Amino acid sequence: MRAELRGLPKDLAEIVASHLVVAGELIDSDPDRAHAHAEAAKRRAARLPIVREAVAETAYASGRFDVALQEFRALRRMTGTQDYLPVMADCERALGRPQTALKLAKESRRYDLDPALQIEMIIVESGARADLGQQAEALRVLAAAVERFAAGGERLRAARGRLFYAYGEALLRAEREPDARRAFATAAALDTDQETDAAERVDELDGLVIDFDDGDDLGGDDLNGDDHGDHPADRVRTADPGPAARRGAE
Repeated sequence: MRAELRGLPKDLAEIVASHLVVAGELIDSDPDRAHAHAEAAKRRAARLPIVREAVAETAYASGRFDVALQEFRALRRMTGTQDYLPVMADCERALGRPQTALKLAKESRRYDLDPALQIEMIIVESGARADLGQQAEALRVLAAAVERFAAGGERLRAARGRLFYAYGEALLRAEREPDARRAFATAAALDTDQETDAAERVDELDGLVIDFDDGDDLGGDDLNGDDHGDHPADRVRTADPGPAARRGAE
């Protein structure tokens, strides 16, 4: 960021940098405000790739997929990198154009994308196949990727976690719940940062649901045996795993 901002006058660089920093801080908690800050930076320095990337990522996070796609296309032209192809394909899918997403997936195979980006593109490709009703092909694509990236090392840990999560979803759609549970369990083991709800999906398939009341207090005397009501652990119930499992397929 500093390297790109050096080309701006100092005062302007400080303003643009401030907007970018705030956008980065807000993107998870308030993506709409993050996008507004990124747009403010763009109004002042539209020719900087780092600014356009901030606009693209905040637009994507806030569900403005048409804006995100436009910005990612611009970034691809500005930088010459093909790394944006997976997220561009995902935007096309979000905009209801799975065929275009598949064209981008095919195009990406001409380039030497990083393995993590290859995994992301495969996940998008499978989703596009599912959008078109090609469930068997969607599952085949993911199964082949699971075998291909079986030994990805620590660097691919997070990407493989997302791959196994998507594989679990596809297996659920195929009504292969035992296989889906194994895929979600693998995803949970790989997802050390808990970016997905893979562990919860395993619990659902095992028929375990814990209901917490908003007023539950896990501290004080209740944990020492002086219960004044049901302990949360007492409310573990066995649920019908069928509907819980089918939630992902829907």
